[in-house]
Amino acid sequence: MKPDIKNREDIIKLVDAFYLKIKTDKKIGYFFNDVAHVNWEKHLPIMYDFWENILFSTGNFSGNPMEKHQQLHQKSTMTQSHFTQWIKVFHETVDDLFQGAKAEEIKLRAVNIATAMMYKTLG
Repeated sequence: MKPDIKNREDIIKLVDAFYLKIKTDKKIGYFFNDVAHVNWEKHLPIMYDFWENILFSTGNFSGNPMEKHQQLHQKSTMTQSHFTQWIKVFHETVDDLFQGAKAEEIKLRAVNIATAMMYKTLG
């Protein structure tokens, strides 16, 4: 049996594993590598804070992810299939590493966030 997500260390494990997959994903990896030119040393700690806040209400995240994605969409058009792929990879990563109430919660929240972002970004 896999453990559930319990703390920041688990969030870090999940986020690191997820972005390792994303960097090489044939459908959406180019957004991160070629369009946004993500600085991973800077981006990953922001994502740790984001997901820790989402799952454990830590209040340690500040930023505007919606604005960042809208700017990215201006540079290279995103489609519903891009968001669907992001959700698919996120769910696979969670399922590879964890199971339990928090694992299910983070998957549901990821769908809700990605869906809201998709509708606001794509109009």
